[in-house]
Amino acid sequence: SGVIKQVKVYIATKRKIKVGDKMAGRHGNKGIVSNIVPEVDMPYLEDGSTVDVVLNPLGVPSRMNIGQILEVHLGIVGKKLGTQIQQMFDDKRDTFIADLRAKMIEIADVTKLMNAKEFLNNITNDELIDYARDWSRGVKFATQVFDGAKQEEFDKLFQLAKMDTDGKTTLYDGMTGEKMIERVNVGVMYMLKLHHLVDEKVHARSTGPYSLVTQQPVGGKALFGGQRFGEMEVWALEAYGATAVLREMLTTKSDDVEGRKI
Repeated sequence: SGVIKQVKVYIATKRKIKVGDKMAGRHGNKGIVSNIVPEVDMPYLEDGSTVDVVLNPLGVPSRMNIGQILEVHLGIVGKKLGTQIQQMFDDKRDTFIADLRAKMIEIADVTKLMNAKEFLNNITNDELIDYARDWSRGVKFATQVFDGAKQEEFDKLFQLAKMDTDGKTTLYDGMTGEKMIERVNVGVMYMLKLHHLVDEKVHARSTGPYSLVTQQPVGGKALFGGQRFGEMEVWALEAYGATAVLREMLTTKSDDVEGRKI
């Protein structure tokens, strides 16, 4: 009947993370991947386990999002306490159930869980083992928004987890094997991959459309726009005395209508 049909095919693909992709934690601590190295070249702990992601500490003081530090601390404490519980499963002593119950009550006591002591004392051995198996994969913590964990509680948790109270760890350089001079804050935290993928953002132009109002190149990949050369970028060129590049950026490649004809 002369009707033209439109067929849409949607393809789902998994895209591995690559340099330029954007990641973020849960505290506004976003950033792009600057380098990916083999696992053997990553910094490693005294037990030989390597870290997954290295974050720049300069991202903390200016933004003052200390939540990410607390998350890392609680994460590593939960992991280490879980390992201790798993060790009790592996050892399977005669006093296994009693030891397990005592350990879990000790942890719950620090975190001031409501009725936790009473609850853990009253559940059956089978129920206790079910809870303990979950805890062995890592003890889970939650903190209230305006009434989070206090320093004293952290100190007690660090002692329970047999960690230094500053939460820092000795790291070794994966490339050289040498011990790093400063101890580093290593822990467990959520890292999310955002939808800002470098493959979709990559864009370049030599010449293209200009804005009718300002006569400067339009912005954005969709409009085949130019790259914005902002104030701070101008300062960088000024600092290096790159006069020819500066002149080109601010005139010929921007809104010098006559100059761009040459």
